[in-house]
Amino acid sequence: MPLNIAYSDEAALRARCDVATVRTTRPDEAGAVVPSGLWRPMAEADVKAITAPRRPLDSTLVEIVRPPFQEGQPLETLVQPMGDADAVYLGQALAKPEMATTTGNHQDGRLIGLHLDNWDKLRFADKHAGRRRLCLNLGPGTRYVVLGAMDAQAVCRTVHPTAYLHRHPHTDDYRAYVAGGRPFRVVRIRLTPGEGYLAPTEYLPHDGSTEGDHLPSAAAFWLGRWPRGVIPSLI
Repeated sequence: MPLNIAYSDEAALRARCDVATVRTTRPDEAGAVVPSGLWRPMAEADVKAITAPRRPLDSTLVEIVRPPFQEGQPLETLVQPMGDADAVYLGQALAKPEMATTTGNHQDGRLIGLHLDNWDKLRFADKHAGRRRLCLNLGPGTRYVVLGAMDAQAVCRTVHPTAYLHRHPHTDDYRAYVAGGRPFRVVRIRLTPGEGYLAPTEYLPHDGSTEGDHLPSAAAFWLGRWPRGVIPSLI
């Protein structure tokens, strides 16, 4: 399934989202895929493309939310009342201002660009069933989540047409897909402090961004299996 964003107010969706193509970059990891920087407002066709079907799988759905966080509350306990007793707190990350992408390779610090998470280590047939990531922007700056419009199974099937069933979809599949000259579109979603997202980051390529903001932004992250609508939507 492609990128699907849950919304009930199209104007609120459009006000928060932009669309761009991608490029590869060499100063970071070889072949890393990053937004082109040529962001434009969502057109009607863009809205239609990301609109979730009537009965989407919760595990593949993107939601823009306001988690019930209060200053001074322990982040480890934030998700306890949300319906998944096994949800895991992953910790925090701080992004500098004006970063087109924010995730670095822990070994050498080079930025990895759009990537797939692999906490659940799922093979091709199960890649859509992973846990979703909850992110809360702790501020002080605004940040974005950048999401690829094609899911891991579709890209893996294209890049490995005769062997995809036996593979674990990987970030390298996206790098090969883009390097082959195939069109690829990304959507960025603006998140001010106190706002967040639920997204299938094992299934959709993604990264954070602080592009255009002069302040740093810290974010907290969790992994869990939350049903749609358990956290109030912003759109």
